Amino acid sequence: MKQLFLALGLMASSIFQPLLAADKAADKAAEEAKNAVPAAPSPRVQVFTSMGNFTIELNAERAPLTVAHFLRYVDQGQYTNSIFHRVIASFLIQGGGYDTSYKLKPTPYKIFNESGNGLTNQRGTVGMARTAEPHGGDSQFYVNLYDNAALDPNQSRWGYAVFGKIVQGMEVVDKIGNVSTGKVGPLKEDAPLQQVVILKIERVETPTP
Repeated sequence: MKQLFLALGLMASSIFQPLLAADKAADKAAEEAKNAVPAAPSPRVQVFTSMGNFTIELNAERAPLTVAHFLRYVDQGQYTNSIFHRVIASFLIQGGGYDTSYKLKPTPYKIFNESGNGLTNQRGTVGMARTAEPHGGDSQFYVNLYDNAALDPNQSRWGYAVFGKIVQGMEVVDKIGNVSTGKVGPLKEDAPLQQVVILKIERVETPTP
């Protein structure tokens, strides 16, 4: 269990902090989120990578703040030439924070934690990564390779907000999830030994029902 939380950059003990301790951060994040551009109910983006492409359908109905936040970074080109810097087989792949020189990209926007939206961390879902701070999410996102209930919220802790799901190209995600990993540059573990680059992420037209 501890390994799961460490994999997202968290100590297991730190996420069980009292909810009231996050009130100020929550208020600030919620205020900033009011300026987010609203999204259509189910917008889609395509993620172009050095190992193939996959498509994410975003759930703006259940996670409106997170979807608007993510699309703001998409539209600003934040993810161009970033990498998947954390890959753990049968758990998740995580990226969108480091460039190809293993330097963190500037992330001026934080996001209110919407982990109580009813969406769960099932295989193929996409969530917002964060620090130990409940509202510390920025541009980094992850894709669940497995059903990861340990990342869902409960009455005593914040979880990780799910805001979309893979609708095309899950085989590419699985392929990324099986690359060899280890210590690379400043990353002490779980980094692909051969870079998996996010070439770009772009909005794509949502199919008409």
